[in-house]
Amino acid sequence: MLGPKAGGLSAAFYGNAYILLALTTLMWGGNAVAGRLAIDEVSPMALVLLRWAGVVILMGIVSRKKVLAEWPVLRERFWFLFALGTLGFTMFNGLFYVAAHSTVAINMGILQGSIPVFVLIGALLAYGTRVSLVQCGGVLLTMVGIILIASHGELERLAALAFNHGDLLMVMACALYAGYTVALRKRPNVSGIAMFTIMAAAAFITALPLAALEAYAGDFQWPTLKGWGIVLFVTLFPSFLAQIFFLRGVDLIGPGRAGVFVNLVPVFAAGLAVVVLGEVFAWYHAAALVLVLGGIALANRTKS
Repeated sequence: MLGPKAGGLSAAFYGNAYILLALTTLMWGGNAVAGRLAIDEVSPMALVLLRWAGVVILMGIVSRKKVLAEWPVLRERFWFLFALGTLGFTMFNGLFYVAAHSTVAINMGILQGSIPVFVLIGALLAYGTRVSLVQCGGVLLTMVGIILIASHGELERLAALAFNHGDLLMVMACALYAGYTVALRKRPNVSGIAMFTIMAAAAFITALPLAALEAYAGDFQWPTLKGWGIVLFVTLFPSFLAQIFFLRGVDLIGPGRAGVFVNLVPVFAAGLAVVVLGEVFAWYHAAALVLVLGGIALANRTKS
């Protein structure tokens, strides 16, 4: 991998946090499109299992020296990191790819934008973090956006509480990922890349029984030729490169400023869904996108 001391164009690229973080969120947005493309090409748990198997191999090559150097600290918090990998990677991705079978990529991307608001709620519940009235307003705006997406903008569905199954699974996935994010406050004092390597290994291990259950139910599907391309994409881009770029971006400009870029995920996901999949961008998508992003902006407002 590139390092901060690399020369020429590579150094300029790897030293530009804004390019790295924009590419990160573009790749994360592309994950929703990949989830839709995977239908009938590879089953959800097979995709999760193979994705994290690939990441473990890549991280073993890139970070093995870092992991060995920091192993004494990692070992002390191993089970904590194992739980984080299970929650934030295995469970989130599993629900994400299952949801892709019954909702569109535009919905998945916009709903994924609700994660920062769930993080705010989780921090309040877990740590008693104070929430201002403005932030409460942001939470409400985002929730209205979520309901608008889940009901497809139809009052009849809202009145009957007839929400799309895939959209509800996405909300559950986002809540799980928010729990993972909140728990990161208790992370051990180790490098991000070493921590990610352990969590990726945990994701692979815990994906094994889920894939076995899928096989027992008769739903496990090895990738087709196109499916292998999807596995390669989600392994290399949303998982491996995106994490490397995000960690580098955090190093360059700090977690607060880097975290703001996550708001681009629903924008990129919606755009890619229209361009790549030909999905229709309806009025309620536009309204929900405005509500979710506006809610995030309010929820992230804090007093100096």
